[in-house]
Amino acid sequence: MVEYALTLPPPADGGEHIATTGRKMANMDGKTTAARRGWKDDLLITLRGFCMGAADVVPGVSGGTMAFILGIYDELLHAIHAVDLTFVRRLAALRWREAFAGFPWRFLLALGTGILLAVFTLAEGLSWLLHHHPALVWAFFFGLVLASIFVVRRKVQRWRPALVALMLAAAVGMFALIGAAPLQTPEALWFYFLSGFVAVCAMILPGISGAFILVLMGKYTAVLDAVVRLDVIRLAVVAAGCVAGLMSFVRLLRYLLRRWHDAVIAALMGIMLGSLRKVWPWKAAHPAASDGWGHETLLLPEMSVEAGASIVLMLLGALLVLTIDRLAARRAARGLGEV
Repeated sequence: MVEYALTLPPPADGGEHIATTGRKMANMDGKTTAARRGWKDDLLITLRGFCMGAADVVPGVSGGTMAFILGIYDELLHAIHAVDLTFVRRLAALRWREAFAGFPWRFLLALGTGILLAVFTLAEGLSWLLHHHPALVWAFFFGLVLASIFVVRRKVQRWRPALVALMLAAAVGMFALIGAAPLQTPEALWFYFLSGFVAVCAMILPGISGAFILVLMGKYTAVLDAVVRLDVIRLAVVAAGCVAGLMSFVRLLRYLLRRWHDAVIAALMGIMLGSLRKVWPWKAAHPAASDGWGHETLLLPEMSVEAGASIVLMLLGALLVLTIDRLAARRAARGLGEV
């Protein structure tokens, strides 16, 4: 969820860009903002959270981008940074009043409620579609991810031959990795924790969604099914992984972007480009052994009603991402990034 900071042109030294953005977020008074809100404002934040949750459920659409369009991106960053070691220590010492005195709990509660509502209301429909019409779903996802690559490319301040080579190397590496990946990933709880950890790290990167990472790790359908079945244990493990990833990766990402901004974005583009192999709608699985390892053969679509519908959905997915990006650019130009 650092997408808003990345849209600002960084100065030559790179360091002051992050510092300036940090000062902007630090100057934001979360307590004052929360104090002047009523229940109607909380309801609007819940509705915004529902839009974010709907975006996060679909691989290829970034919930962070949706937060920016809806005008709550800066406050969301402020709330995430409020969960620090001081806050955790106060909770562990049962100093509840002191811990929540300056904590934006009301904002997070309203936003989290909306996100969870979206996840639990949309998951069943997506799960049914994946089981009965997978080509249609993957075609839509393919369009989402492909358009996201074009969106992310503009975040590189200055393209150089070395960056192009890095992007192509990352693309080839990811394409080969997906081809060599097991068709069945482990069902152990530790892998669900790892999936949540990596997925939430992707959610705060520009142009890639956590749901898409779950697709790559082979756990998207499994997590959707867990939501539909209300599998509390697996969902709790995934949620714990998300919390651990969010708390640990934000600071690392800010450091990497401060030191090697364009290289990080170029590598990310290559990963997304190579990952298109995973969401190509038309493929046939050919297991090579009983342990689940094998490969998938990519096929060309045959002329049929479903193939035509898949192509239309692919174009609609791409159009959706490009429209969201255009709205975000207009909002940034008008200075509406804050609540």
